[in-house]
Amino acid sequence: MTLLNAVVQGLLLGGLYALFATGLSIVFGVMRLVNLAHGDIAVLGAFGSLVLGTALGVHPLLSLLVVVPVAALLGYATQRLVLVRTVGPSPLPSLLVTFGLAIVLQNLLLSLFTADQQRLGLGALTAASFGVGGVSVGYVPLAVFVLAVVLLAGLSLFLARTRTGRIIRATSDDPQAVRLMGVDAGHVYGVAAAIAFATVALAGVVNGIQTSFSPLSGPLLLIFAFEAVIIGGLGNVWGTLLGGVVLGVAQTVGAWVDPAQQVLAGHLVFLLVLALRPQGLLPKVAAA
Repeated sequence: MTLLNAVVQGLLLGGLYALFATGLSIVFGVMRLVNLAHGDIAVLGAFGSLVLGTALGVHPLLSLLVVVPVAALLGYATQRLVLVRTVGPSPLPSLLVTFGLAIVLQNLLLSLFTADQQRLGLGALTAASFGVGGVSVGYVPLAVFVLAVVLLAGLSLFLARTRTGRIIRATSDDPQAVRLMGVDAGHVYGVAAAIAFATVALAGVVNGIQTSFSPLSGPLLLIFAFEAVIIGGLGNVWGTLLGGVVLGVAQTVGAWVDPAQQVLAGHLVFLLVLALRPQGLLPKVAAA
């Protein structure tokens, strides 16, 4: 692998990390809540697609029509029934609750599917690629990157142009003020959680197409999502993409130098950004 090829592969990998990070950024930006079950929800989405495929023969891409809406409903219900009780000045209750949720999901999936590695295949398309200037570009990673850009663009427009989006941004900036204006902050938090669960379930299915997963994959996915959010900047939609790309390129270039140090290279870049620019590369833009 050449250095140019490593950079291109990292760029494409960044699209997947951006998908993982989007929901985490939204939940933290709106509710100031770090969801430690974020990675496990992605795995839950992948297993949902797997069940639909094995039981009903549903194609992994078509399974998104079921998995994503169900995840959104699950997110809204989880926020209104469970997480709403943890929103407050102290982050400890939400950390404990989401940690417990992560443990429950991991053990539930282990009891149902064992610890065996699983994968959502697309047949020959999974490994298909084309060459450009000596660089091999996979169709699936390229499609995932385009999907991430389209999703983030749609989300950015939603937050900027729709009434619900503007209320979400206002709630993120000053929840007390929007309450005084008669806005149901609980519903706003529920919508934000629904978007977060839907996007991370989408990312989980896409990740399951690109690589293998198991009930214990969630914590590592959470770390990658968290690092992408911190690198890009909390609450900045396009910062999420930039953070994912920086993390992806760091990992693939690290693997180009030494294949055993791929993950470590990403962690080092994360620590470097955290030390030099703790607000992230693209800080949050205040709501107008």
